[in-house]
Amino acid sequence: MDVDDLAWQAKSYRGISPRMVRLLLEQGHLNLVAEVAVERGEWFCAEGAVEELCRSGDFGRALSVMEPFVVTGWRAALHAKAKILLRAGRRIEDALDLVCLDEAGAVSTGECRIVAEMLGKAGRIDEAIELLAPRLDESSLLSVLVEITDGQGRDERVLKLVTPRADCARQARGEEHQKYALSDAQKLQAQVLERAGRADEAIRILGQDIAGHGFLTQDTLTVYAELLARHGWLDELRELAAGQDAHTILDIYAGALRRHGRAEEAETVMRNAIAADDWVGYRAWLSSMLLAEGRLDDAIAVAEPGFSWYDCSNLLAPLVHLLLDRPEELLYLVEHPRVVPHHDHEEFQHWWRAWALAGLGRVDEAITVAGLDRPWTDPRIVEANLLSRAGRLDAAADELRALGTIKGREELCEVLILQGRAVEAVTVHPTVTEQRAVEPKPAPRGKNGYSLEPPF
Repeated sequence: MDVDDLAWQAKSYRGISPRMVRLLLEQGHLNLVAEVAVERGEWFCAEGAVEELCRSGDFGRALSVMEPFVVTGWRAALHAKAKILLRAGRRIEDALDLVCLDEAGAVSTGECRIVAEMLGKAGRIDEAIELLAPRLDESSLLSVLVEITDGQGRDERVLKLVTPRADCARQARGEEHQKYALSDAQKLQAQVLERAGRADEAIRILGQDIAGHGFLTQDTLTVYAELLARHGWLDELRELAAGQDAHTILDIYAGALRRHGRAEEAETVMRNAIAADDWVGYRAWLSSMLLAEGRLDDAIAVAEPGFSWYDCSNLLAPLVHLLLDRPEELLYLVEHPRVVPHHDHEEFQHWWRAWALAGLGRVDEAITVAGLDRPWTDPRIVEANLLSRAGRLDAAADELRALGTIKGREELCEVLILQGRAVEAVTVHPTVTEQRAVEPKPAPRGKNGYSLEPPF
């Protein structure tokens, strides 16, 4: 095994992917996954096998699967072994010995986080707090402190450590205000107060921060609004949503109304907001809410003004992604007269239509619709995926075998797993070395992170 190959797998989700590993495990192929992990250096196979083995109490075999990875010295493998030891009930010192220390016996920020989490899982909360306390001016470690002490009866002690840092954040101004390392301290203080049963105090303190603009990030504002929503302070939340931060708050207020059985009022609030300020975020929230209520026509009507925008991921793609497993409704959406071709994105509408048609078993139509020039995807792979989507697995497998490319073999692996041919599937899957030699370019994405391609 090679550390560089392992790191590449973990970073790029390559090798035998987590999705393939899940499919194999769901079909009962634990032994195969464990063997492939060791024989081929497949990191996600190792992770999947170890999790299943630990869940069933076979810690000895879990350690044997992980050991070949551990001997490479790769930190992720060392940490994985440490977690196995903890789950097995071994002495925590055995696990801590796997954490790399520097010559002075101190730990880096990253290692400090891992050690604290290990101590927390072992029930040694006070030791974890002592380890973290001198380093709490590092924001990530302050979050770890709050996380590992949740439900451990240490809230008052944690508040003594968090509150001074939250007060410093409140006082930061100017350039210091923008760069202050503990920008999460105020929301973390509120989180601990809330779980300690002091929600009203958390609301009062954060409310003063918001009113005086004494906070560092919009996330603090969101946390305050969600705190109000959780505890039913809807009048205060309505007032907050009516201010200058409506783009951040209004959907939280509308969502709270829905959860309190006031869905019609939530819809009215958002429609009034659109009438006054036709912001894409309002339309996106309302259209998603209407779709969740089964009101597809209404959702389309709300989102329609954005369908022809240059970046169709703003309003159309979110609806499409909610309907990928509902082919009849997806086809209705993409064939709706209001869903016009997008500027420079006409092809996406056709691909989504092809996916819907295949889901309805109309695979020949789907293949015809998807027959477009797509420089980043082999059309034969598109055809095979449509065949698979329609349940025609033999035809999909034949198409992919004839293709013979690295990508084709990856896709063939999934089809063979679905056919119950697990051994053949892992045999045909390309090795990490083969994958790295032909690393593909990523599929295009919209500005909001939605993939503009359907999942084939």
